[in-house]
Amino acid sequence: WGGAPHPYRYVYSWHCPDGPGFSCPLLVDTTGAYFRRDGIAGNYLGGMSPPEEDEPDPGDLSVDHDFFQEEVWPRLARRVPAFASLRPRGAWAGYYDHNAFDRNGVLGPHPKLENLFLAAGFSGHGLQHSPAAGRAVAELVVKGRYESLDLERLGWRRLVEGEPLEEDGV
Repeated sequence: WGGAPHPYRYVYSWHCPDGPGFSCPLLVDTTGAYFRRDGIAGNYLGGMSPPEEDEPDPGDLSVDHDFFQEEVWPRLARRVPAFASLRPRGAWAGYYDHNAFDRNGVLGPHPKLENLFLAAGFSGHGLQHSPAAGRAVAELVVKGRYESLDLERLGWRRLVEGEPLEEDGV
């Protein structure tokens, strides 16, 4: 990390009985606000990353509830009109774990340690990538190669050779 502080994020939860149904996936609005369902009872989780210049102090994991009221909620309500009447339920703050090299996942066998396979470092999009990453690692372990998706570019080679996998969407 070279002394760089860990960024952290707020996650908010709310209840909205008339919100989007089960067919609604994790949704990230063009403004950066995001949400997903949390169970079957009209509960949701969501938030938004602050601009880089407004990153919270990493030494204080207090939740900024005004950030939800002033920044997140208005964006959510514009995207989903039913969210205009949501009821906030709670919130928490936590460090944003990420691969500091290139913010992309590292997947596959370790170059020096036999029988060590890794699927880590997905930088907040691990939930979205976990089905494919799990399948890929299972194929490597069982078959010795990728079969469904060739995820070789997420392997260790780029770290060893110092060649980051650039992605603008992370």
